[in-house]
Amino acid sequence: MCGILGGAWFDGASVPVGKVDEALHTLRFRGPNDNGRELYACAGANVALGHTRLSIIDLTSGGHQPMTTDDQSMSIVFNGEIYNYRELRTELQAAGQAFKSDSDTEVLLAAWRTWGAACLDRLVGMFAFVVLDRNAGTLTCVRDPFGIKPFFYAVEQGSFLFASELPAIKALKRDKVQLNWQRSYDFLVHGDYDSCPETFFDGVSHLLPGHIMRVDLKSGALGESQCWWRPTIDERHDLSFADAAEKVREEFLSSIRLHLRSDVAIGAALSGGIDSSAVVCAMRHVEPDLPINTFSYIARGSEVSEEVWVDRVNAHVGAVPHKVVVSAEELARDLDDMILAQGEPFGSTSIYAQYRVFQLAKEQGVTVTLDGQGADEMAAGYSGYPGQRLRSLVEKGQLGQAWRFLDQWSQWPGRSRMGGAKRCVAEMTQGSLYQALRSLNGMGALPSWIRNEPLAERGIELRFPHQRAEVTARGRRLMAELGLSLTKRGLPALLRHGDRNSMRFSVESRVPFLTTGMVDLMLSLPESYLISPQGETKSVFRAAMRGIVPDDVLDRRDKIGFATPEQVWLGSMLDTVRGWLSHDLRLPFFDQAKALQEFELIMAGKKPFSWQVWRWINFSRWHQHFIE
Repeated sequence: MCGILGGAWFDGASVPVGKVDEALHTLRFRGPNDNGRELYACAGANVALGHTRLSIIDLTSGGHQPMTTDDQSMSIVFNGEIYNYRELRTELQAAGQAFKSDSDTEVLLAAWRTWGAACLDRLVGMFAFVVLDRNAGTLTCVRDPFGIKPFFYAVEQGSFLFASELPAIKALKRDKVQLNWQRSYDFLVHGDYDSCPETFFDGVSHLLPGHIMRVDLKSGALGESQCWWRPTIDERHDLSFADAAEKVREEFLSSIRLHLRSDVAIGAALSGGIDSSAVVCAMRHVEPDLPINTFSYIARGSEVSEEVWVDRVNAHVGAVPHKVVVSAEELARDLDDMILAQGEPFGSTSIYAQYRVFQLAKEQGVTVTLDGQGADEMAAGYSGYPGQRLRSLVEKGQLGQAWRFLDQWSQWPGRSRMGGAKRCVAEMTQGSLYQALRSLNGMGALPSWIRNEPLAERGIELRFPHQRAEVTARGRRLMAELGLSLTKRGLPALLRHGDRNSMRFSVESRVPFLTTGMVDLMLSLPESYLISPQGETKSVFRAAMRGIVPDDVLDRRDKIGFATPEQVWLGSMLDTVRGWLSHDLRLPFFDQAKALQEFELIMAGKKPFSWQVWRWINFSRWHQHFIE
């Protein structure tokens, strides 16, 4: 796990070495063990590649980057892990390739040299990397299928810049960064972020998950990014539910084995929910003698506390538990550091619970953790995506089954028939009708604290950025939505939180649910295997984990995760929050006075509490750090 950066400067422009070194310094938490920077002249362009290293595989200098082939034709900077690097190395050695180290970076570089972009389908891992090909005169930028590892880029007049984090891009840029009004509006009003190529910085973009992009160093042209992997949802009919559960079990345990490969201490983030519990229990199942350290946030004394489930799992596997209990005073103390680490605004204070969990792992000397992220998006977790499932049943003409499903689904905690029906209607509408229904449901596009005129002058779209799945089919609407959640809406934000929080403390967070093999299997199954006719979420995965995870954990009907008592926290720091919200951001579209008035009404109990309060706080503090 590392940080990468660099760029290409055209038309005779030299590399701004001072800026490159400054940018490299911003990535020091991502790679405290080593760093490297190299300058190259290629096809008329001047190129810089930089790297900071967190040593996980091959702790020797053999993993130093940038790394170059023996014939000097290719160089690479790589952030991530290739878990099946040993198998790939064996295959490459059989083809005559020699290796000098035990590094997965050397295997990746050899695989790229041997197979080119065709190697991507062979990789099991998380990665963002850039290859300089001197013979072709190109820079090739690649991001893993789910975007577990970040990749930002910007084009300025006469240069192409890239980096693992936005502060590094900011340091590399010649011009001062400007606020992206569209993304700011989308976040403040709709809570939307990390769902498209644009960032909160105008002119700075994400390379989307599962995409590849090339820069022609001779012409300076940036090619269109191309998708090299996307989920498929074609249904297979050859597996009974029991057979499917067995295949899911085999695939998941195989992934756990690969994700345990490490030359440093390894542990797990344990919330107490089904997903993280499955990871911890599977670790014990495949490695009976492995020392397991778990790290958990505990909302002690709160109705969202999962301590009893954390204790249950730790006792079951014989893990060494480490717990952190957080106060409002600690949130106020650490908020600015967390905002700096995240680089962009984010959705709720639950991110702080995760921040403290990774801090705890660092304090205990654990460098790698396994995490349950991604299971909800591939196995129909959360509330089970009832709108999409109902639409599938209706499209198949199974109206009776649709009604029975809605009735059974609504019996679970936190659900209702009306809630399921609303989601079904929302799933079947789009365009202006969809936006109108959102407004009727209290989610309007112009709250009182947003000024319309400045946004209209800028051409900002005043609507919820509603995305539909690119790959879809009648009767497979649930699977289509899961594919969208895995790559564009939902999971990318969660993976960003985890990456930045873990890297802030130089901890590598691994997500064993997120392999293309696991996703392809889950999204090929009948929809009723994922969300059962009785409304049980992750049904086939729960069945797959029987005998590995305690039954009482698998039979849980609630979902909490790293939930925090947000209203209580913010209510205990009113004066601090007032000060934050009173700071004049000088943004024409944001009426802070009205936002502050609404905040007072909410905290006085005269209006319902919502995550909107956190958005105001988070955006205001972020703007002061990164824009002002």
